[in-house]
Amino acid sequence: MKNKVILVSSNQLGRGSNELGENILETFFTVLKQRDVLPTAVFCMNSGVLTMTKDSFVSVHLQELEEKGVEILACKTCVDHFEVENKLSVGKISGMADFVELSAKYEVMTIS
Repeated sequence: MKNKVILVSSNQLGRGSNELGENILETFFTVLKQRDVLPTAVFCMNSGVLTMTKDSFVSVHLQELEEKGVEILACKTCVDHFEVENKLSVGKISGMADFVELSAKYEVMTIS
């Protein structure tokens, strides 16, 4: 995971059952935070920004990653669209320019 940016474009992983997809995404971050080598950043866009809210179990894992030095970023356009700015419990609001900059420096791994 070193020198990688994880792009989270949905609040679930995979297609099909929404509940299953949310659980699988939570499991992904549970396993990820236990690794010795962590990504540089996690950038959330589209419904992925919902994982950064206090309503999402994933936010707990993102908080732990942030405490370990991983930058957690939310797409401002997406935060505004879903009207969740006041519900974010982790990370900071960012812009697409920041994601473009990160993707120019690091390999991007997309979670959707």
